[in-house]
Amino acid sequence: MKRLLFVILAAALGWSGYWVVGVQGVKSGFANWFGARQAQGWAAEYADLAVRGFPNRFDTTFTDLSLADPATGWAWEAPFFQILALSYKPNHVIAIWPDQQLLATPGDKYDITSAKMQASLVLDAGIDLPLNRSNLAADTVQVAAREGGTTTMTALRVAVQRVESTKHTYRMAVTADDLAPPLDFRTRIDAQGALPRTLAALRADLTVSFDRQWDRSAIEQSRPQPTALTLKLAEARWGELELLAAGELEIDTQGRPMGRLTVKARNWREMIQMAVAAGALSQGIGDQIENALGMLAGLSGNPKTLDVPLDFRRGLIFLGPLPVGTAPIVRLR
Repeated sequence: MKRLLFVILAAALGWSGYWVVGVQGVKSGFANWFGARQAQGWAAEYADLAVRGFPNRFDTTFTDLSLADPATGWAWEAPFFQILALSYKPNHVIAIWPDQQLLATPGDKYDITSAKMQASLVLDAGIDLPLNRSNLAADTVQVAAREGGTTTMTALRVAVQRVESTKHTYRMAVTADDLAPPLDFRTRIDAQGALPRTLAALRADLTVSFDRQWDRSAIEQSRPQPTALTLKLAEARWGELELLAAGELEIDTQGRPMGRLTVKARNWREMIQMAVAAGALSQGIGDQIENALGMLAGLSGNPKTLDVPLDFRRGLIFLGPLPVGTAPIVRLR
């Protein structure tokens, strides 16, 4: 019995020592990371860093956290941020955001509130901590742009998983429930108030290849850039308007997409007029597109539903031989 008690006591002391050493490693690791960011010219600060969770967890809590990368114009502020991990499984972490945070981009600043926002991340072994898979869940989300309106949704779900046998390709699924665009935007494109306040559906299932894997360097240095995109299905439904898209695109080093997307739109004429009202299209271009698409829709037998391929080449979007717009540049800053 004494021998068993000694073994138990020795094991407890050994595990306690491991936990204490682990805590010091976590603290010094984060301190070194913030110091390295500051040396690169970042604003990288926190008021306090605490690690708790004895004996089986390393639960790290930052207080008054602030990160800003002047090279890209991105910044983030939060009153607290938590990273939770099991002490015997440190490559699987849970990240928890506060109910209020500030995100600044090169285009605008956004005050983000949520009832809950957390993510699960599984990282592969290695000093670079490459991403294997992640799931983010956020409830009752409100995103208020300083120079725009406020977008709300009851839930946001994002799932990312590296495709097996690849290093740089990830499958992604995104779903936003009851998304309500900003009031001024809805008023501008729908002056008669025919559309409901929220979208009935907004989701996408896609696979994206990048020029390198997503790992710690994506935050410390630069974002991996997409090289190919396979859109299995994207769907948006807003009142009587419905838009579906699928297809494959290659993306060159300048971020220009090349390939084809097949788009199916129900009540497509109203969508064109909304684009004109929003300023995305001039009235003249909108009329030309509507006339051209009207002939195609008539051939299909249902003038309210459009099912057409859109070709991306030379920085433009083509409907058959007709260029209908400028292709977006797909680059991550």
